[in-house]
Amino acid sequence: MSDLFAWLISFFLLIILLILVTYQLMCLADLEFDYINPYDLSARINKVVLPEFVTQAVQCFFYLVTRHWIMALLCAPYLLHNIRMYRQRRHLIDVTEIFTLLPWEKKQRLAKFFYLVFTLFLSVFWMIYTSLDKQL
Repeated sequence: MSDLFAWLISFFLLIILLILVTYQLMCLADLEFDYINPYDLSARINKVVLPEFVTQAVQCFFYLVTRHWIMALLCAPYLLHNIRMYRQRRHLIDVTEIFTLLPWEKKQRLAKFFYLVFTLFLSVFWMIYTSLDKQL
């Protein structure tokens, strides 16, 4: 039963991450269609970047603590990418360079989005498998 709760917590952490990345994608699309200015965009996205990084680190640590080794290994590249971005000081969006970096930022966040959807699919699969395995 505790394994099922672990998968539920993992599911909710993944939903939070998906919401944060989707919000960033929507802000970038708003800038592309000229609905917001670059100053508002950078303020909005920079506010949610660190919570995204922390949530993803907590999720990876949670997989390690609950001994879900495969999911921890699948989360490791995303975590290492976030750590590298933070250490190189490229995690925040610069107002002056946003228009030149807009295609790169969108591709990066789309890759994160699809990576999280794939991880969510695996998490739901393992949650269902665990609940069915306990029933039988």
